[in-house]
Amino acid sequence: MRMRKKKNCDARMERCSDIWIKEPEKYKGKWAERFGNYNPIHIEIGCGKGNFIVGMAKMYPDVNFIAIEKVEDVIVMAMEKTMAAELTNVLFMDMDAEKIEDIFEFGEIRRIYLNFSDPWKKNKQAKRRLTHKRFLDRYKAVLKQGDYIWFKTDNKALFDFSLNSFAEENFKLENISLDLHNSKFEGNVMTEYEQRFSEQGMPIYRLEATYLGWEDNRKKES
Repeated sequence: MRMRKKKNCDARMERCSDIWIKEPEKYKGKWAERFGNYNPIHIEIGCGKGNFIVGMAKMYPDVNFIAIEKVEDVIVMAMEKTMAAELTNVLFMDMDAEKIEDIFEFGEIRRIYLNFSDPWKKNKQAKRRLTHKRFLDRYKAVLKQGDYIWFKTDNKALFDFSLNSFAEENFKLENISLDLHNSKFEGNVMTEYEQRFSEQGMPIYRLEATYLGWEDNRKKES
């Protein structure tokens, strides 16, 4: 069921027009110009209410962040948090992750964050998981060799699926944690879901996947 948009959502979105990209296709290959600098660009797919992206933007002012979220009632809250924090290194777009190749050129993105994505638990729904090959192929079209995907989830089945998916699609797995909040990893910025799960004592699973590049695939086939 599609969420019904709140009556005042459109007006709230317009008040955030300085950081809301309505026609992102116009900036394909030109995101450095849009930001006004050549700092590395990181994107979060499914930003929710914005705790993570705002926290990261504060922590890393020399990185440009783009948050993607398809639910307007949710993304507007993230944009309002960003405006309130007076951050200049964050932009937002309300769109589906399937369109990522229409928005960014090859190598334009240095890192992708996937935080607490929908696990789509049924086997017949596997292709809708953001770590399925169908999506990894799209990410590889905008990353280049040596770039990263950082992934966090509370769902062990999705984590196991993702481990296999990344490995099969020419990503090197590093910094794998089966209990992030009790690990030595420093600098973690929590999402809204993560805060809730942490309070309930649930383990958080995390990994970093480095894209090895198409050259490696060619060598394996030769």
